[in-house]
Amino acid sequence: MNRKIRVLIVDDDRGHRITLNTLLQSWGHETGTADDGLQAVTCVKEASWDAVLMDVRMAEMDGISAMKEIKAYNPAIPILIMTAYSSVETAISALKSGAYDYLMKPLDFDLLKLTLDRAVEHAGLKEENRQLRADLGDSPLDEVIGSSPAMKDLGEMLVMIAPSEATVLITGESGTGKELVARLIHRKSTRSHNPMVVVNCAALTDTLLESELFGHERGAFTGADRRREGLFMQADGGTLFLDEIGETSAAMQAKLLRVIQEREFQRVGGESVISVDVRIIAATHRDLAAEVKAGRFREDLYYRLNVVSLTIPPLRKRDGDIPLLVQHFADKYAAKNRKTVKGITPEAMDRLIRHPWPGNVRELENTLERAVILMCGEFVSERELPMTLASGNETATRSENPTSMAGRPLAELEKEAILATLRETGGNKSETARRLGINRKTLHLKLKTYGLEGA
Repeated sequence: MNRKIRVLIVDDDRGHRITLNTLLQSWGHETGTADDGLQAVTCVKEASWDAVLMDVRMAEMDGISAMKEIKAYNPAIPILIMTAYSSVETAISALKSGAYDYLMKPLDFDLLKLTLDRAVEHAGLKEENRQLRADLGDSPLDEVIGSSPAMKDLGEMLVMIAPSEATVLITGESGTGKELVARLIHRKSTRSHNPMVVVNCAALTDTLLESELFGHERGAFTGADRRREGLFMQADGGTLFLDEIGETSAAMQAKLLRVIQEREFQRVGGESVISVDVRIIAATHRDLAAEVKAGRFREDLYYRLNVVSLTIPPLRKRDGDIPLLVQHFADKYAAKNRKTVKGITPEAMDRLIRHPWPGNVRELENTLERAVILMCGEFVSERELPMTLASGNETATRSENPTSMAGRPLAELEKEAILATLRETGGNKSETARRLGINRKTLHLKLKTYGLEGA
């Protein structure tokens, strides 16, 4: 990089901000400053930066929140987080939210220089690689990992539909990567310079979901002390991803139908009609055609959403893609954790291929992240894999043989029952909880207890 590196310094401590500004300029960098997270987001949107150096604790929008907004706008920019609080939780939160690295105050300036140089160099290499691929005719096929016919067909479909304005319905089991595909569609579309906004319809009650989507006027309900813009307004000019659309109520389906048809809505408690220009991508693990026949989903909304349909196959139906995915995730988490992974032992790969993966790609990714973190050498081996991968065939045999249950710990049997039910339901946690006769919250607690969160 021949030009000067441009670094945005974000810290509400004026003295620390001036010190860093002087230091980075002495290293030959161009700098800019912001004294809070909101100002940082504005700076990133108004100018081009090679890196952001940002404090965590700030009065107006903390560093983690600002980083999420910056990453939503420009995922490629490396962000270094600074904090005076030695908190493992904060570090993990920062790294999972997209931070390139994490630095403790008072800063070690030699470490800062090394980390900053590495971050900018890494971002530069990614940009060079991106440009090279663009010159060669980049396509979503490069990002949808898999050589199976189903994944090749999916990649070819993405090439055709991404530049269009068509509403897209993505179906597939939990953990197959529906949100990844939605993000690829947005990134390859003509709307990519505008936001993509994500909402999980299953995570909110009707009242909260309506307020989240459409916004509300001041006084619309208890606690509404100011007007709030909804997600449709935030996504104006861009894309709105409605995840788990199949979980919405009949009343919410009617409201969504109107806004999808008319591209206009009213805030909760409001009277004025607001127009928006939003592309809709929806996703569900349910068979919506069957839900329509059962009377649980509006037929007119189904046809509005199902202009273009994409189905992502479960991992167990494309086990030939597992070695590619394993290597991809091993490389990803090796880089993230500053480790070297030269390969996967044949025994470990065999177990990974034979596992049924009820949690699909999400479960596989979590497994590889854990393995890379725990590995001592340079190869991922059986030692780093969870015990649940010991032998899918043995689990099935034990479940089918009641006499094998005698004398075994109750917790072990409960764990196997949960795993077996997850496999039968394709990773659908709501259906798994129903079949086991427990509520979803209890199921999540048991998954956490048995270390099965990724299942």
